[in-house]
Amino acid sequence: MRNGPIATTGYGKVCGVRDDSGVLAFKGIPYAASPTGEKRFKPPQRPENWSEVRDATGYGPTSPQSSGGDDALALLPNVVIPGDDFLNLNVWTESLSGRRPVMVFIHGGAFSSGSGAVPLYDGTNFARDGVVLVTLNYRLGADGFLWFGEGVANLGLLDQVAALAWVRDNIEGFGGDPENVTIFGESAGGMSVCTLMAMPAARGLFHKAIAQSGAGHTTITPSTAKRIGERLAQMLGVSASRDALADVPMEKLIAAQDRISAEVFAAPDPAVWGEVAETLMPFTPVIDGSVVPGHPIDCIAHGAANGIKVLIGTNSEEGNLFFVPSGMVAKVTTGMVDAMTEAYGLPMPLAREVYRSNRPDATPGELYSAIFTDWFYRIPAVRLAEAQPDTHLYEFSWRSPAFNGSLGACHASELSFVFDNIGDPGVRQINGETPPQALANEMHRAWVDFATSGDPGWPAYAPESRISMQFGEVSSAATGDRREEQALWQGIR
Repeated sequence: MRNGPIATTGYGKVCGVRDDSGVLAFKGIPYAASPTGEKRFKPPQRPENWSEVRDATGYGPTSPQSSGGDDALALLPNVVIPGDDFLNLNVWTESLSGRRPVMVFIHGGAFSSGSGAVPLYDGTNFARDGVVLVTLNYRLGADGFLWFGEGVANLGLLDQVAALAWVRDNIEGFGGDPENVTIFGESAGGMSVCTLMAMPAARGLFHKAIAQSGAGHTTITPSTAKRIGERLAQMLGVSASRDALADVPMEKLIAAQDRISAEVFAAPDPAVWGEVAETLMPFTPVIDGSVVPGHPIDCIAHGAANGIKVLIGTNSEEGNLFFVPSGMVAKVTTGMVDAMTEAYGLPMPLAREVYRSNRPDATPGELYSAIFTDWFYRIPAVRLAEAQPDTHLYEFSWRSPAFNGSLGACHASELSFVFDNIGDPGVRQINGETPPQALANEMHRAWVDFATSGDPGWPAYAPESRISMQFGEVSSAATGDRREEQALWQGIR
């Protein structure tokens, strides 16, 4: 271990590794104390100092989570490493000297799974191109987002804030510039990014933000959070309080979380589950009035993120990840499409006619996926671009050949291109065997350029011009299409 590069943090020294290309990697560095025992269900606290050089050559433990998953999640690469010290982060850098732009990646996973240790998120290629790349873990599920209305809410988000504070205080020792920090994330990570933009506790800890397939619309109210918590406590046979749940073994708690998710999915009744009936994610950021003072998109529209440059976008066929592998896409009927359209509040029959006219050969399942994609991903991204000045919009449209071409530009398919890790074996189920390197070069460079200067290479979005970058077989900046579809959603949250 001692033969590797040694960096100094405010808590002690860490020893990492240098690969054949010269990139340095430091893994499993604690940014907060283990949130177990008396620290469970409490805000993150500083880790204890260490006197010996700490081994940072391998990933540390990951947040407790279910090892199972549905057909969609099973396609996404994940790593689960047991252990209590899971509030840790990983750093890749070209050198320990200098002041290079910093990018901090927040993983997705519906706020209930995922980690910064997934090989897909390896930051070697970002470091190669002059960025100091950081990935992190944060508390998931009930441990991160359970709230009964008492104590501090949104502990998972506060973990992210603690990691960003670590970056501010320590990243210079890894050759990074604490005054040029870009946060970026995908799915729940993208939602986290936009929520952090609205949070007073995160102000000043980052300067630019990238949200991939996640925006500022996904939160729940205190009453819904309490309802979820009470159902969880009922399942476990304990009183509805954090103190009572803190005594429940983690494995048993996670099993109960999985049961709640299954119940929501089986019968998504708003009268029972509140907003969760729409998102199907029981543990998400709560609008508690303090940590998250309001609906993130509203806070951003009122100036909460003034001065933050933003890059945001979605994939053309996000919903396909959830409907194609399961076989649901072939079972959807026209009646199901109409029912979903009406449930979202779209005007009928106009909405049906508009979506059908743009996709004359689409099956009912493909229309279902398109409308879901707009409701959950594309429209929230456009709304944020309209609310935040100097925002750049993109759409990822490269269609994967996986599942005989039916998976298309689905949710999470852009990730390996952003990280320039298209050769990672974990993404072959989504992106096929030979995804185009030229597209990875384009997307990765845009992310690096944005982190460096705030300019990804195309004009900022404006409602009049509707310019966005279309990343596909042939990438180009163009006027946003499907304007008539976007107009259908006017006034719909």
